[in-house]
Amino acid sequence: MNFYSVVVPVYNRPDEVRELLNSLTEQTFKNFEVLIIEDGSTNRCEEVVNSLKDSLNVQYFFKENSGQGFTRNFGFERAKGDYFVVFDSDCLIPYSYFETVDKFLHRNKVDAFGGPDAAHESFTTLQKAISYSMTSPFTTGGIRGNKNHVGIFHPRSFNMGISKEVFETTKGYNLTRMGEDIEFSIRIINSGFTTALIEDAFVYHKRRTSLSQFYKQLHFFGRARINVNRYFPGELKPIHILPALFTVGLFGWLSTIAWSEDLFWVGAGLLSIFFLLILIHATLQTKSLKVGLASLLTSFTQLFAYGMGLISEKFRPRGNQPFAQK
Repeated sequence: MNFYSVVVPVYNRPDEVRELLNSLTEQTFKNFEVLIIEDGSTNRCEEVVNSLKDSLNVQYFFKENSGQGFTRNFGFERAKGDYFVVFDSDCLIPYSYFETVDKFLHRNKVDAFGGPDAAHESFTTLQKAISYSMTSPFTTGGIRGNKNHVGIFHPRSFNMGISKEVFETTKGYNLTRMGEDIEFSIRIINSGFTTALIEDAFVYHKRRTSLSQFYKQLHFFGRARINVNRYFPGELKPIHILPALFTVGLFGWLSTIAWSEDLFWVGAGLLSIFFLLILIHATLQTKSLKVGLASLLTSFTQLFAYGMGLISEKFRPRGNQPFAQK
């Protein structure tokens, strides 16, 4: 039986931490500890953590703000587990998560793993639509999180586990933001470690709770992909460029209003078919027409925001940052 250390970076989100910790108290597998690392918050969650110490092996740490990547490293340095598991603070963990992971790791000795995300029944319509968009085959969100993912699996930090040996070899995150988890995953694989997707080890990931927040997050993700490509040329794959092509194509289509009515209506027809397919698929997937309709907005937002992030960071770079000193 493995022992796991859960590391959660937190910045001004005590309510989310309470929900996350409550979900961890319900785990069927109990052989884990939890390290909550407060990253310079002004709205701290220490009282929340203390209120659950009787029902959970949990520790609280406060440090100066340095971003999520280096905050996770802070937790890794203090963790005692055979594996270190990283969750985002806005996740809810199904009761069988650790039981599922431990069974998998006893059958498959891998060095790092990850799982998909899903929408909890308590989520709002918008949160469910965002979850759909982040996992849909009609958007770039569908390229990972299932058995048909493209290439070697690269874990992401909202739901990720690494062995103690991985941390001792890599020294953790080299970047604290702007694609820090992508850079870390690439380095894990380049160091010769094995990775695996555990399909049944999913988490309920709330993500952003408004379209404007979702836009900002996906715009940041687009910029982050360009930032990672600076350190690892060739990591910008054709699949990542699709949102940029969608964005450029959208502006090109709108420009036809001024010079070709026929092309405008051809483009409108193609766009209508694309979004009709999203509506049908999202409605069937979520069993809700309401979520399906909302998914039209979230899917458009995801593609456009990610595309704009890629384009803006490529032509007006702002995210380049040095590696951590180790």
